Amino acid sequence: VWGRGAVDMKNMDAMILAVVRSWAREGVRPRRDMVIAFTADEEASAEDGSGFLADRHAHLFEGCTEGISESGAFTFHDGDGRQLYPIAAGERGTAWLKLTARGRAGHGSKVNRENAVTRLAAAITRIGEHEWPLRLTPTVRAALGELAALYGIETDLSDVDALLDKLGTAGKLVEATVRNSANPTMLDAGYKLNVIPGEAVAHVDGRYLSGAEDEFRATMDRLTGPDVAWEFAHHEVALQAPVDSPTFARMRAAVEEFAPEGHVVPYCMSGGTDAKQFSRLGITGYGFAPLKLPEGFDYQALFHGVDERVPVEALHFGVHVLDRFLRTA
Repeated sequence: VWGRGAVDMKNMDAMILAVVRSWAREGVRPRRDMVIAFTADEEASAEDGSGFLADRHAHLFEGCTEGISESGAFTFHDGDGRQLYPIAAGERGTAWLKLTARGRAGHGSKVNRENAVTRLAAAITRIGEHEWPLRLTPTVRAALGELAALYGIETDLSDVDALLDKLGTAGKLVEATVRNSANPTMLDAGYKLNVIPGEAVAHVDGRYLSGAEDEFRATMDRLTGPDVAWEFAHHEVALQAPVDSPTFARMRAAVEEFAPEGHVVPYCMSGGTDAKQFSRLGITGYGFAPLKLPEGFDYQALFHGVDERVPVEALHFGVHVLDRFLRTA
């Protein structure tokens, strides 16, 4: 199936609808109440989608304690014959930043010690070159432990970078979530080549781990320095879900029933989902949209691409797994 959203994330919508249709035809009733929500705006601010529902219609989710959404339980081939099925049990927080440098406007041919572009460029360079310290959340620790055990490697957390190297391709599931990050993405300054502008603006895509927001803020204060102001353009919390919960165990069992050759592992998303908004209602979120993918199918590389696609067989697998999980949830 080809088209925008085939990967991110209409596949989950289709699979859930297939399960519900099957239940309606068979007269199946779940063990407890379930709420199915289709939301807009997740790619932007979520203010008109899950944020709107959480803030204005919380009663629709009364009694809900867990939720499942995109980006989890897909086949991750490690290149050595192993099939991993990572289930998301955490998300880094979102810290999209706007940086503003102000200086003295003037002619481009004159000496200017208060050049806003120079000040901004220096701050952006410091941010882009900063080496963030290691921070291991419970989910990441669990992921490293399970992967190391699977590969017969000692779980040496005193040198996580070396451990990731030993894990090879599987280490890519974890490498983006052992630290905070901040990547400059946009620049805007000036209107004429020979005019020094009085203001220069940049945007930075920042992400922080659960429990590391204060460190992120303090680091931004230091890296931007006295001549550049920063503010949140968009800010969302980091999430952490238990991997030793009955819900996670049921997800693991459902995947293993239909993919006995697979290995379920927890992981933390480097980005975020609507689970952030629903967390305001006390709902614990997991990424669980099962897809059995063939080797060589780079699922994660297709997000937001011009050629999003998903195998029909992968959707059939997901329907079976979701049906099993939801019947036992």
